[in-house]
Amino acid sequence: MQFLEHLLTPHLETGFETIFGQKPQSLEFQQTRKDFEGDITFVTFPHLRVSRKSPEQTGEALGNYLVENVEEVAGFNVVKGFLNLVVSTDFWKSKFSEIQSDTHFGLNPIDKSKGEAMVEYSSPNTNKPLHLGHVRNNLLGYSVAELIKATGKQTYRVQIINDRGIHICKSMVAWLKFGNGETPQSTGLKGDKLVGNYYVAFDKAYKEEITQLVASGKSEEEAKKDAPIFKEAQDMLLKWEDGDAEVMALWKKMNGWVYDGFEISYKTMGVNFDKNYYESDTYILGKNDILEGLKKGVFYQKEDSSVWIDLTEEGLDHKIVLRSDGTSVYMTQDIGTAIQRFKDYNIDELTYVVGNEQDYHFKVLFLILDKLGYEWAKHLHHLSYGMVDLPSGKMKSREGTVVDADDLMAQMVATAKEKSEELGKLDGFSEEEKQKLYHSIGLGALKYFILKVDPKKRILFNPEESIDFNGNTGPFIQYTHARIQSLKRKGTGQESYDMAAVEMTLEEKELVKAMSLFPEVIAEAAKEQSPAVVVNYVYDLVKSFNSFYQNHSILNADTVNTSTYRLALAVKVAEIIKTGLGLLGLDSPERM
Repeated sequence: MQFLEHLLTPHLETGFETIFGQKPQSLEFQQTRKDFEGDITFVTFPHLRVSRKSPEQTGEALGNYLVENVEEVAGFNVVKGFLNLVVSTDFWKSKFSEIQSDTHFGLNPIDKSKGEAMVEYSSPNTNKPLHLGHVRNNLLGYSVAELIKATGKQTYRVQIINDRGIHICKSMVAWLKFGNGETPQSTGLKGDKLVGNYYVAFDKAYKEEITQLVASGKSEEEAKKDAPIFKEAQDMLLKWEDGDAEVMALWKKMNGWVYDGFEISYKTMGVNFDKNYYESDTYILGKNDILEGLKKGVFYQKEDSSVWIDLTEEGLDHKIVLRSDGTSVYMTQDIGTAIQRFKDYNIDELTYVVGNEQDYHFKVLFLILDKLGYEWAKHLHHLSYGMVDLPSGKMKSREGTVVDADDLMAQMVATAKEKSEELGKLDGFSEEEKQKLYHSIGLGALKYFILKVDPKKRILFNPEESIDFNGNTGPFIQYTHARIQSLKRKGTGQESYDMAAVEMTLEEKELVKAMSLFPEVIAEAAKEQSPAVVVNYVYDLVKSFNSFYQNHSILNADTVNTSTYRLALAVKVAEIIKTGLGLLGLDSPERM
């Protein structure tokens, strides 16, 4: 509670000087434990040399000083040297008035002086549709970008599309062999699904050929290299690299199908990008930067002409950055792409949202860019997230056993429909409104379930658990927002109230205290690049509201003034819920 720390720090410093004749070096605050009365706790133990008194005596002396001299401090108690301070009701009344008048509470307007940031996420391959792993990646990337933007920084969202390589050629070969000219239009399939089917078909045919070759006497390794369909894919890759007109036309056509499919998935998911980078463009980047670094002594060249960097002093190893034939490795193009992005945009930080299996790669990348002399290399971040597990085990795209993102989202919407109909609260909804609600609840459940887990941890995804209308779930939070909107529609018939006449209850004070934390929560979540910080906050806020709602009538309070004030309190809670959910990419339905 930084706002309370800022309020109390100068008074405590003056108190130390007045009582003990010396200012403290630093002050430590804690959140007051729930079993003690207080709004914030000051820790006396580090200052006993200054006070020359026991922890309890030090706390008592400072507590008495603050009550006598600081109008915001209404009382205190000391527990073993912990000074628990009770903030006055008038302070919390004033705090709520301040929060209520701020129409964009918690959000900072874009200010170019605060810098500009970029977040890269998604990074799909054009040989298959998006899957459950991409869902976590996209939801994290979108939310982190929203959080950084909420701190006032201009933020750009980008993706790099892996649109070249042997895996793309495998789908192309399989379509030529087995496709009979079918298209997304002729089959009714999304383009990414159609192309993904041929990637699976290639793998099936490839395995059959390997089996036949092994049966004819070849070793498995020989069979893998000599399989005719694999050789066709290799040949197609060489033709692509040579710019063969026929291959390039097929590549563009099939990739176009995939991009159309991706757009539908992204729209359903509620994510977007400011710019797409394509590996077919970026794979040529980085070579000149490597050669410049070689001249400067950042890299070294082996006898076979390959170029390397020695990172043993940093606890890593030797890393190749150019092959002996002068061709790039992935690190080469990642170096070049990073440099290009800082040329394309006036950014001062860049976050890569990539699974934790790439931790080593990004350590090396960031070190190399730093050694090349780029100051911005110190502001590169790898948001390393854990994998998404399923009860059925790992996903394998070659075998077609992945959990398809579109299928998952459709399942979530269908489950939301089923649960909503069971509750029987859809009277008065048009069919269009129902469909929109099912989408909001289903996708909200999915996003909330995934984002409530710390990004670094693995997730065991359970669709049924995620869509429960009770507990720490998206639908539970959304339902609270809708309940407050219902109260708002019923109203009190009065817009203003007299705060001086309000007798603030303990639950109301706790609610205002919870609301007050929102700006700090956003700042922390952006700094930690963890949407889970916002999820946990919103859940705690909703629990505080429900405690208040269960103990105090809003529309039928003793006086109209109290009802109007409590409704204003509830409405502001709903606004914060909506803002919080928006930062996570969730809708906040008006009715449920």
